[in-house]
Amino acid sequence: MTAHAYLQLTLFMGLLLLCVKPLGEYLAHTMEGQPVGWNRFGQPIEQAIYRLGGISAETEMNWKQYARAVILFNLLGVLMMYVLQRLQGWLPLNPQGFGAVSPDSAFNTAVSFVTNTNWQSYAGESTMSYLTQMLGLTVQNFLSAATGLAVAIALIRGFARHNAQTIGNFWVDLTRSILYLFLPLTLLLAVVLMSQGVIQNFATYQPVTTVQPISYPQVKLDSAGQPMRDGHGQPVQETVTTPTQMLAMGPVASQEAIKMLGTNGGGFFNANSAHPFENPTPLSNFLQMLAIFLIPAALCYTFGYLVGDTRQGWTLLTVMAIVFIVMAMITMAAEQGGNPLFTSLGIDQTADPSQAGGNMEGKETRFGIVSSALFATITTAASCGAVNAMHDSFTPLGGLVPLWLIQLGEVIFGGVGAGLYGILIFAILAVFIAGLMIGRTPEYLGKKIEAFEMKMVAIIILITPLLVLVGTAITLMMATGKAGIFNPGQHGFTEVLYAWSSAANNNGSAFAGLSANTPFYNILLAIAMWFGRFWIIVPVLAIAGALAGKKRLATTAGSMPTHGLLFVVLLLSCIIIVGALTYVPALALGPVVEHLIMTGK
Repeated sequence: MTAHAYLQLTLFMGLLLLCVKPLGEYLAHTMEGQPVGWNRFGQPIEQAIYRLGGISAETEMNWKQYARAVILFNLLGVLMMYVLQRLQGWLPLNPQGFGAVSPDSAFNTAVSFVTNTNWQSYAGESTMSYLTQMLGLTVQNFLSAATGLAVAIALIRGFARHNAQTIGNFWVDLTRSILYLFLPLTLLLAVVLMSQGVIQNFATYQPVTTVQPISYPQVKLDSAGQPMRDGHGQPVQETVTTPTQMLAMGPVASQEAIKMLGTNGGGFFNANSAHPFENPTPLSNFLQMLAIFLIPAALCYTFGYLVGDTRQGWTLLTVMAIVFIVMAMITMAAEQGGNPLFTSLGIDQTADPSQAGGNMEGKETRFGIVSSALFATITTAASCGAVNAMHDSFTPLGGLVPLWLIQLGEVIFGGVGAGLYGILIFAILAVFIAGLMIGRTPEYLGKKIEAFEMKMVAIIILITPLLVLVGTAITLMMATGKAGIFNPGQHGFTEVLYAWSSAANNNGSAFAGLSANTPFYNILLAIAMWFGRFWIIVPVLAIAGALAGKKRLATTAGSMPTHGLLFVVLLLSCIIIVGALTYVPALALGPVVEHLIMTGK
């Protein structure tokens, strides 16, 4: 790693940690209905929303009612998203005249954005109208992030309350998170991004004259619009030369801001945050990276604040930070090291001293190796899915780290809300293991961890590996699955494994090199996204309800402290061992073999 890499990583973590306490405390007050800051002015709006929706803010829900509300609300979101895409050809704000999205692609996209996955098997600038981008995709960016945050707050209440039958009101939690957190932060970030050059308009696409004419091959069509074929049945190619290029326009900044703050990741353009209209400058790139981690990091402090012991929150944040920093350093070192086969062929990798050579394939020259590697680590650790480089072009080790971070689940910062309840599940597992080791009934924050909680933990930990590994196996056994793989061998296997890992763990980034916009992939990956999201949320809410109903036990000399170095090591061990043992055989067939081939070992 170069000094530039260390400096950027240090600056990023330093600014992030400065934001943790103020934002975390603000979140705690906001979600508990305590007037602070913007809340004082927004309360009339909040009350009006409750009256309009027929919501009794004082009436709380037990965990089953809360889970039912979450599922039904998100099912309605899938239906609305699907209908909007299918009807977009007849709706306004469609200056390019895009027609209806195909049924399988519309279904995949609807589930993807509702589940906070934002997997995109389509190209946004050539598929979605402005209305679909705003009313469908952007709105779901808000709602899916707010859903994850609401579930996390419900779990925190489970730890904080005792002898209680309720864990809050989903509609109230949803409203407060959007009104007091996401809307003001998104507005602020969108304005800043526009100042850097991110576009925000409703103009039709603009033709511009290029510096030089562009020539490219394409299939020649007959008068009926069908591909012409030669005597051997092969498509006839023709070379087309054009002096112009069509630049896509649209309301990008507003979607870009919530895409990052909500750890959504769905790009307005197909190139996502590598596109200059989404991410034009190094400053916008740094702000987008910071926005991804901002709320997940602050929620750790919110947790400690609401349970009455901020040391608990700092402990969770420490575990997250340790794993992230180590993984970021590995990725940056691998990408800066580049491919040793180039050196053996006599190719000079040190022509650019500022980059110290390395692997620039698939990376934007505006950002370079360090910012691209750091962005890749952040977006996969946080389950965001936004990309500013092609992960498929990373070195085997550089690509292994993002893949493994996804496979750990939403634990290392993770998605908004999902990261917190993800790591709390591992914390429960850690205290259970510790209790078995010392022969005591396990406790966490004064609550006994008993059989019901551990059954729910087992479901949560096993569901995503089941979806990923079974889905990958089915894909590689079926002709329709293998037909979408462009790269043979280990790399093609990694692309399929990455796709299923991304879908089931609600990340949404892609390794590319995979033709996934087919009925086979669209339908199966959508199923993985849905169950990867809600088969975890429901058991989490069940744990919240069980814990809320328990009495709080007094801390004694025999109680295991769940803060400090010992618990950090225990929690780290649980996360790494469970993640490693689950996926090591699959990883060995893909990126590990590629790395060994590249290095000649």
